[in-house]
Amino acid sequence: MKSLALPALGFSLIAYCAGAYAGAANRDEFFWLGEMNKASLVINTDEGLIEKASAPVFAEGIDKVITAGNQKGAKRPSSVITFEPLLIAAAGPEITLLHAGRSSQDMHATYRAAILRDDLLRLAQQLHKTSSTLVALADRHKETIVPNYTNGVAAQPNSYGHYLLAHAAGLQRDAQRIQESYARIDRCAMGTTVLNGTSWPLNRQRMADYLGFSGIVDNAYDASQIASMEHPVEVGAVVTSIALHTGHFVEDLLTQYAQPRPWILLEEGGENTYVSSAMPQKRNPGLLNDTRSSASTALTLAFGPAIQAHNITPGMSDPKSSKANSAMVDSAIKALSNWDHVLKALVVSPDRALEELNSDWTASQELADALMRNHGLPFRIGHHFASEVVSYARKNNIKPLEFPYAEAQRIYTVTVKDTDYPQTLPMSEAQFKENLDPVMIVKNRKTVGGPQPAEMQRMIAAANEDLAARQNWIDSQRGKIAAALGQLDADFDKLLKPGQ
Repeated sequence: MKSLALPALGFSLIAYCAGAYAGAANRDEFFWLGEMNKASLVINTDEGLIEKASAPVFAEGIDKVITAGNQKGAKRPSSVITFEPLLIAAAGPEITLLHAGRSSQDMHATYRAAILRDDLLRLAQQLHKTSSTLVALADRHKETIVPNYTNGVAAQPNSYGHYLLAHAAGLQRDAQRIQESYARIDRCAMGTTVLNGTSWPLNRQRMADYLGFSGIVDNAYDASQIASMEHPVEVGAVVTSIALHTGHFVEDLLTQYAQPRPWILLEEGGENTYVSSAMPQKRNPGLLNDTRSSASTALTLAFGPAIQAHNITPGMSDPKSSKANSAMVDSAIKALSNWDHVLKALVVSPDRALEELNSDWTASQELADALMRNHGLPFRIGHHFASEVVSYARKNNIKPLEFPYAEAQRIYTVTVKDTDYPQTLPMSEAQFKENLDPVMIVKNRKTVGGPQPAEMQRMIAAANEDLAARQNWIDSQRGKIAAALGQLDADFDKLLKPGQ
């Protein structure tokens, strides 16, 4: 299938999956106007609103217009008032009998929903791809121990796989948002005309079925005046969340490039990095910059529909442009695609990460936790002891695993002086060292959802199960639309080629 080019953004739409969309034309406004006319002819002929003798002539006219529009370089009208003259030219003014109980309002609302529906499925597919890469990388690095940061400062040791699963959880919620938005958009406005229905006894549900919608928009005024204005705003909220998740990951990674010896970088060369034009030692992270920029573009476009829909009367066209809203979705697809490339280009040094952990005191909280958990000391006293250990170590340039046990004993005694708590440090030298070992700290976590091996295995399995369910949902929705349009083609062909 050909892609719909968007030159202004410098990238094109991703092709739909070959199976569900084999042989389908571009699903733009012209495509859906053609489908609506085909469905109107089939339904209204069956319902007795159009004489059966006229149906073959009308079918031939519709087919002629669609075939002409599908030719390379042909014009594809995107509105009812520019599409209808082609029908009249092909089959005479009588074909406007198809317009019984229709308006550009409900027809445009319908194709906008159909296009957004397809856009969301494309977005869901790229989100699934990026999420799958995240989860696979998390599985590979479930035992890689690295520093995590809060407030821009090294905070605690963690499994890198655990960190990646957290980002995957954010994208999982984005997938949920897509499905929830999809359910609200997957409603057909056809048959509601301008805003309060029609005196023609139209079969609205059958129209929805032929176009692959799950149902109809119940309230006729809502269909084109309210719901169609909020659809792009809701999709914009989904795009906003995806852009923010993308930017958070990239910004966290970019901070490593300020370090003289980072523990994580992009693989050099290709589109990943480039050499500075002036400074031979620099390897600038071009892919990270591009990904951050694409996320910012997505965020910018996502705000547009809300601003356009603000302070206007119901039904106005300001936020409804299908091309603009598809471009917004494309920007999120671009950001996710770049993020996927980043994940596949990462080079993690477990040894360097562990060296950084052991060169600072990111494990010091465990001292306070262990004193409280195993020896009944209040956390704040243990925290004060650990803080004094860190202060002494930094003043004397001592690394955690090199800290002298005798000095720890002295600091503890000073800390608990004038209290009723044990006056000698109640943990052995081996226990003291273990509580400062980043690897042991991660392994000994007990929290549900923590980075310990058993929980990592559980969460990775759950993430993969969710990914499978998400792909099934995407395939199911695409299959439903393909089946509906296939049935419409079959029923339309009976009118186009009677007796065959």
